[in-house]
Amino acid sequence: MILRPLRIWWLALALVLGLWWDGQGWTYPGGVSAERQRRRQRRRARWLTQEFLALGSAFIKLGQLLSARPDVLPAELVEELATLQDRVPAFPFTVVQDLLEQELGERCSEIIDLEPEPLGSASLAQVHRASLRSGRQVVLKVQRPGLERTFRLDLEVLQQVAGAVQRHPRWGRGRDWIGIAQECRRVLLRELDFRLEAEHAARFRQQFLDDPGIRIPAVVWELSTRRVLCLDYVPGIKITDRQALLEAGIVPAAVAEKGAASYLQQLVRFGFFHADPHPGNLAVAADGALIYYDFGMMGQLSSRLRGRLGSMVRAAASRDAAGLVGELQQAGVIAPGVDPGPVRRLVRLMLEEALTPPFSANVLERLSGDLYDLVYGQPFRLPPELIFVMRALSTFEGVGRSLDSGFSLVAIARPYLLPLMTSSGSGSGDRFGNELFNEISRQAAEVGSRALGIPKRLDDSLARIEQGDLQVQIRAGETDRLLRRLALAQQAAGQSMLLAGLAVAAALLAASARPALVAIPLLAGLPVGLSWLKLQGRLKRDGRIDQLPGVGKS
Repeated sequence: MILRPLRIWWLALALVLGLWWDGQGWTYPGGVSAERQRRRQRRRARWLTQEFLALGSAFIKLGQLLSARPDVLPAELVEELATLQDRVPAFPFTVVQDLLEQELGERCSEIIDLEPEPLGSASLAQVHRASLRSGRQVVLKVQRPGLERTFRLDLEVLQQVAGAVQRHPRWGRGRDWIGIAQECRRVLLRELDFRLEAEHAARFRQQFLDDPGIRIPAVVWELSTRRVLCLDYVPGIKITDRQALLEAGIVPAAVAEKGAASYLQQLVRFGFFHADPHPGNLAVAADGALIYYDFGMMGQLSSRLRGRLGSMVRAAASRDAAGLVGELQQAGVIAPGVDPGPVRRLVRLMLEEALTPPFSANVLERLSGDLYDLVYGQPFRLPPELIFVMRALSTFEGVGRSLDSGFSLVAIARPYLLPLMTSSGSGSGDRFGNELFNEISRQAAEVGSRALGIPKRLDDSLARIEQGDLQVQIRAGETDRLLRRLALAQQAAGQSMLLAGLAVAAALLAASARPALVAIPLLAGLPVGLSWLKLQGRLKRDGRIDQLPGVGKS
């Protein structure tokens, strides 16, 4: 336990230095390019994933949580961490028996046939099949021993690392690392309490009680505690095993459509959704029903976001990028004070991509990548549930394509989104007229609201002028370039003087009685020399730009 905090600190330091190294153009032999940066970041992401797996339970769950934060990590890291699957060796069966006796006491006698071989083993727990005296077939999810102590130690060290990073002038700017660490601590410690997972499973099952095509295991409450979860045993075929589905007489295309439809129901109708629907947590029953497993990670759309969902869908359907961004701002999806210009441009491109037929096979996957690229390094505060929604839809899109080459998530989503786009009184015969009337009404209301807001905006501007708060910004391209070149030239001159001093020191040490000390100024001059060469390259590029026809002319 003494060495574990040191290992965590070493990992944090190695990651920060690695990300800094990846961002330096001079570290790329032959010149930097976007493709070379992506390749190096993918290698860095694979390395980090392996380190998290080696550190165990807390870091596997931490990686899954960080994969919902593309605003603080590069896209390659986010995508790699999202694939973290906790497959770890099982712990001894005798430990399982001891823990069941500790947690259940006399109730343990209800279990008459507990299979020694686990059905699955993960970072938090392992699952064993069992039979009850009543004849009920169940599975028991048993938590790993000593897990809470390790979790608390790891989370305490991570809190210290977050505090150190927050104080860094560059890495701490615009990011709340301490807040992220506290949120991770809260979520991870809650996940150790299997009673919460039991509540999630019961609530999720309640949503689909009237749907025979969706199956969720029922909770056996009398055999469930903080460290033991007992659920009905519901066997099925893995959803990605197309051959097994065909052999069982199940149509893969119908399974793909059912999975996507069930998830859209979770989002649009209930607002409570499965946040980790990877293929390992999805199966198909013998009668074709879709089975969900593992309810430790569930998401919930805020009431404010759900309340504006209809307006968002209508804005998206009419390809109104500005209106959609405005709705996202009012729903709290985009933090106040963020420049909406880049967001609007991306949303406009995304709407064109998503709503223009023929629809791309992996449209959501590419839109997720665009979203990750937009928010990294910017002061965006996208809620984690939105990232979980995008990832889950991308997962269903991938599963659907593997089962049916003609799968289209956009086409499946239309019936679920149509009620949000149209008024309740619109009939099918007058749909075109109603849509036209609704669009004209929307635009008229928008113009009216802007017109009503003009006096207030004028009054605010006059008040700012009277108070001396009104600022006018003027950009002069030629002046900016000259000032930039002057600053670069000053930096280069300072580094030249430093290099000259180090060269003199090296010459004096070489002629002294201890010539081996010449290595000190030579090593100190290496990074200075590389930085000086980099500055020279930037000065030459600026010089070539100024020589282009029309540059700097007014």
